[in-house]
Amino acid sequence: MREGMREGVVLVHGIWMSGLEMLPLARRLRRQGFETRLFRYPSVRATPAANAARLDAFLERLDWEVVHLVAHSLGGIVLLHLFDRYPVQRPGRVVMLGTPITGSRTARAYAATPLRPLLGRSLQRGLLGDVPRWKGGRELGMIAGSRGFGVGSMPGIGLHPPHDGTVALDETRSFEIDSHLTVPFGHFSMLWSADVAAAVAGFLKSGDFSGLNS
Repeated sequence: MREGMREGVVLVHGIWMSGLEMLPLARRLRRQGFETRLFRYPSVRATPAANAARLDAFLERLDWEVVHLVAHSLGGIVLLHLFDRYPVQRPGRVVMLGTPITGSRTARAYAATPLRPLLGRSLQRGLLGDVPRWKGGRELGMIAGSRGFGVGSMPGIGLHPPHDGTVALDETRSFEIDSHLTVPFGHFSMLWSADVAAAVAGFLKSGDFSGLNS
C-alpha cells in the first residue's frame, strides 16, 4: 500500500444480495491491512446506472486518499456505469469477481421466460451485455470461477463449460481487463474462499495476480 496515505476497499455485491455475503472477503482483506466498507444497493429495483449514482455519492463521503473497488457479478456492471458517468474518482485498483462483462447468457435465457421480473431493472444496460465500455483508467483485474452449479446449469440455459454455475468463463473476458485469473470455484463460493481473497489482496497491492494468470 502507498506509504502515508489512507487506503481502503469498497465491496460491491451482486444481484439478489444484501451485501452481507461480502463480509468474509471483507474480513480477510482487513487482515491484509485494508480498511473496508460495504456498498449496498437495490440490485433489481434500480438500474445499474441509478445504482452507480448511489455508489458515486457513497464514495464521495469516504475520507480515504486511495479507494479500491471489489465487485461481484452485477456489481462489476455497476462499476462500468460509475466510471462512464462519473469518471473523476480517487486513485485505486479494481477487481471484478464473476462479472459477465460481455453479457450473461443465463440472464438472456431467463429474460425470455415468465421469470423475467425476477431480474427487474438489472437488465437495463446491464446483464444483457449492452453496458458502457470500461473507462476506469486504472488497473482492472477479473477473477472468474470454472466450477460450480447454479441457475446457469439448469436445462435450456445453454451455458457450456467452463462456467461457475451462473456465468461462463468467456463472458468474463475482455481486452480491457489487465489481468485475468480462473479459480476452481462457483459463482458464490468464490466469495468465501481464502485463496480468492489472497488473490484480490495481491492484485490491489501490485496490480496483477502475481503469476497466477490464466
